[in-house]
Amino acid sequence: MSLNRRSLLGAASAVAVTGFPYLGFTQPRQPIKVGMPTVLSGRVAQLGISSRNAVMMEVERFNSEGGLDGRPIEMVIRDSRGTPAEAARLAREMISSDGCEFLLDGEPSSGGFAVHEVVRETGTVTLHLNSETSSLTADPRQRFWNAFRVARMGIHDSIAGGAYAANIAKARNLRRWMTVSPDYAYGRDTTAEFVEYAKHFYPEMQVIGDTWPRLFQPDYTENITRLSQGRPQAIYSCLWAGDLVTFTEQASIFGLFNQATVFAVNMADYTTLQQIRNLPRGVHSGNRYLKNFPDRPENLAFATEYNQKYNTFPTNWAWQASTGARLLMKALRDQGGTDPRGVAAKLKGMVMDSPFGADGRVTMRAEDQTLVGYAIGWGVTIPRDPFVEGMQSATWDTIFQHEQEWKRSKGWN
Repeated sequence: MSLNRRSLLGAASAVAVTGFPYLGFTQPRQPIKVGMPTVLSGRVAQLGISSRNAVMMEVERFNSEGGLDGRPIEMVIRDSRGTPAEAARLAREMISSDGCEFLLDGEPSSGGFAVHEVVRETGTVTLHLNSETSSLTADPRQRFWNAFRVARMGIHDSIAGGAYAANIAKARNLRRWMTVSPDYAYGRDTTAEFVEYAKHFYPEMQVIGDTWPRLFQPDYTENITRLSQGRPQAIYSCLWAGDLVTFTEQASIFGLFNQATVFAVNMADYTTLQQIRNLPRGVHSGNRYLKNFPDRPENLAFATEYNQKYNTFPTNWAWQASTGARLLMKALRDQGGTDPRGVAAKLKGMVMDSPFGADGRVTMRAEDQTLVGYAIGWGVTIPRDPFVEGMQSATWDTIFQHEQEWKRSKGWN
């Protein structure tokens, strides 16, 4: 039987009056497409996979709750293989060919800056999940309305780590230092920032040498030999993930951890802690992701849910990815739609309850569109679960004070 104009008007009236759709004419709501380039193969694949896993946990929850007025999120996730040029190509393809309205950029700093330039041009609202190089948002030349950083920021870790390391160094008279960090923007910038603040809090500190392995380098013999020959009392490193695992195992063979006190900011992450065959005792590390720091039920619940779903524990990239997805979803619902300017306005200055916040909340700081308020602390490794003990929390008041001074020194206010 055909339907005439009167019956169609009657159906429309039923919607207007009851608020429920006329089931005979319901159509699937158009999904909200979100692109995510990340590293799914190679030495740091476990981190990229953990980013993807955490995002999918949040997407599945969002969609099961009805999405955005019935519109589900559809993820488009592809492997950049850790190559910046490929990350940029994928980002552009997701926007122009796949119709992605938003990006959750799952790249490290090397690829994150490449994606940053793509979305500067396209105006696509993007949340950088893993790029920690401070200049990505601290440098005003890198800021634009549609790009937000959810990842922790190098200067925050450096201020907190510098203060912690200075206290240890004072107590043990550790004056002679060397550094070993990856030879790209994150490694160079973060090491310089750590040294600046360690010296600020402990002026007697002297850096007598450094060594810069390539990203994803397979053999660290030359770097380890240089460190051993320098005979430092303390060593700082921001090597991470598979690079830190390989370096630690090779350095252990040479007895490096018995020769110097080691400060490895990225050690306290399950992708590293559970991969090293014989985890050295007594390495000082900042938290990356630990199920017991911050020590609150919501954080443990996140770790438990992730572990039950994926049979492994989350990583630093996982909590950042989860946070980025939650921020985007909250902005979509607060805006009541997908208008990019409206969503960006909701993100700017947003305060959100979070399992990973130092006080149970995180903030997308309006002035530079970067995440603040997440828990930061340092502790010492032990070769069994929970792997890191004696966590000491950093205070954000101290971080903010020194961060502002650091920005002023660079003319970045």
